[in-house]
Amino acid sequence: MSYEKAAEAAAFIRSKYAGEISTAIVLGSGLGAFADELSNAVRIPYEEIPGFARSTVEGHAGQLVLGEIGGVAVAVQQGRFHYYEGYDMEQVMLPVRTFGLLGVKNLILTNAAGSLNSDMLPGSLMLISDHLNCMGVNPLRGPNDSRFGLRFPDMGEIYDREFQKIAEKEADAISHERFETGIDAAHTDFLNRGIYCGLSGPTYETPAEIRMYRLLGADAVGMSTVPEAIAAHHQGTHVLGISCITNLAAGMSGEPINHEEVMETGAKVAEVFKELLRRIVTRIN
Repeated sequence: MSYEKAAEAAAFIRSKYAGEISTAIVLGSGLGAFADELSNAVRIPYEEIPGFARSTVEGHAGQLVLGEIGGVAVAVQQGRFHYYEGYDMEQVMLPVRTFGLLGVKNLILTNAAGSLNSDMLPGSLMLISDHLNCMGVNPLRGPNDSRFGLRFPDMGEIYDREFQKIAEKEADAISHERFETGIDAAHTDFLNRGIYCGLSGPTYETPAEIRMYRLLGADAVGMSTVPEAIAAHHQGTHVLGISCITNLAAGMSGEPINHEEVMETGAKVAEVFKELLRRIVTRIN
């Protein structure tokens, strides 16, 4: 990863937005509505930012939105770049590297994922406690620039434990409030905890592959997040990961999986998802 490329992108963003940004958020498929909640927002299409690639997937608007949520200045990626789109890992990591040079200390990664756990049904959220990198490539492969981080970074705690506690506490508060106001017919927890398995895509998994990933300990599968989490942790950024469970994985429901289902489920959980993010951003800052 070229330090100079990230520095050029950061300088361009600073020329458009002068606020001090401490938190960045990456929004996954069907979850982009959160970016519309920002006040005093500045929107920058990716094609205008030096080095940034373009999002080619439905549900990824392809712009960086800078503004405030609850009085906190944030940078929000409304759509991301995926390895399966044909981009190399340097391109996939560039936004995270850029955030680091902008002074961002906290990164919230979100995604749409398929459940391997029968207790996690579509429409629920999963707090990522750890991940399996099954993408076949490590984003830090190649020459290491010590200005980003160490050559051999420890990966014992990629996802910040304190952030996870905050997310669980806020999710519990939302759950109680929704029950007490009659929004939910029953008081059920919508935020689970689990291990995310990152795959290269773009095909969905076979039933045999899903059985293998379950044996490895995965609770959900997706095609993103892992490279960004590794890059962020490498440079000392605190990371929180949340998956929106949009479908049951192959072989678990007997139904074919399609991207439209992913988008529809993301839209259904949009309100509770946005409320959770708002609370987390305020708490971690």
